[in-house]
Amino acid sequence: MKNVVLLGSTGSIGTSTIKVAGDLPGQIRLVGLAAGNNVDLLLEQATNHSPEAISVSEPAKAKMLADRLGKKAAVYCGTEGLLKLATLPSADIVLIAIVGTAGLEPALAAIRAGKDIAVASKEILVMAGEIVMNEARKHGVKVLAVDSEHSAIFQCLDGKPTESVRRLWLTASGGPFRTTPKEEFGNITVERALKHPSWVMGRKITIDSATLFNKGLEMIEARWLFDMPMARVSVVVHPQSVIHSMVEFIDGSIIAQLSAPDMCLPIQYALTYPARVASSRVDTNFAKSRRCGWHLARGPQCGQRSSGRSLLQPEDRLPGNLRARAEDNGSPSVNRASKS
Repeated sequence: MKNVVLLGSTGSIGTSTIKVAGDLPGQIRLVGLAAGNNVDLLLEQATNHSPEAISVSEPAKAKMLADRLGKKAAVYCGTEGLLKLATLPSADIVLIAIVGTAGLEPALAAIRAGKDIAVASKEILVMAGEIVMNEARKHGVKVLAVDSEHSAIFQCLDGKPTESVRRLWLTASGGPFRTTPKEEFGNITVERALKHPSWVMGRKITIDSATLFNKGLEMIEARWLFDMPMARVSVVVHPQSVIHSMVEFIDGSIIAQLSAPDMCLPIQYALTYPARVASSRVDTNFAKSRRCGWHLARGPQCGQRSSGRSLLQPEDRLPGNLRARAEDNGSPSVNRASKS
């Protein structure tokens, strides 16, 4: 049984994690739940899963939850609440699915309290990858990937040393504008950008996916998660989203991880690692996936992706600045789409 604290329980990753916990009641116990403003859903989750503690963003909402739950769960709020949950004594692992930079402080707190962390928030490793990984090594805890691409690479590497790897290949669906001519980009709207062809995700990550901005962030994540020089991290467009990423080894062999696109699978793998636990939620039908095509990431979308490689330099603060700019502006992709 893994005791799990889930930070960001009402978002896209959070609700998928709730499904995984519901599928595996004998394997996963949710001991802590934190949300932002969706108190109704948080209350429902707390009622169904009986966590020891919950946290919400504002004191008034925390009081309302405390009145409704009584002594069933401790109720906290704000940054202090996130830190309380991240260091909950009973927790084995903390899954961080908070959008933006707010996940960094609880991530470090969890690591320093001896908890493994599962990272769904890209900002944590983009801003402070070196610090996070050094702290994890210092405290002897694991940093597990929840992103489908990084989970795939982790599974393909299977503990093999960095020197045996020629290249990491992150796959990208290409988003909704993969085949859109450059001259039509001026007519792109936010509504069109939110219609991802493969994945059901939160609004911000869906927008970032539309121009491959998220792929630049994922390249930075991969560099730190797998201790891989940035020159050996590449992106290939794979529209079918069945191959989630690949590892190319120095002998020429390539190992890939495949499945139907469903975030429940990488979430379950992170929370039950190193075990493989039976689940019927993800069922890959090869008869429906007969064609698996790919091509190198090029074209008008790829400026955003390239920024990830060019900005990651030794002792450079630019990745953090890039992430902060994206958060302040709603991401460069959102702005560009919103102007039309």
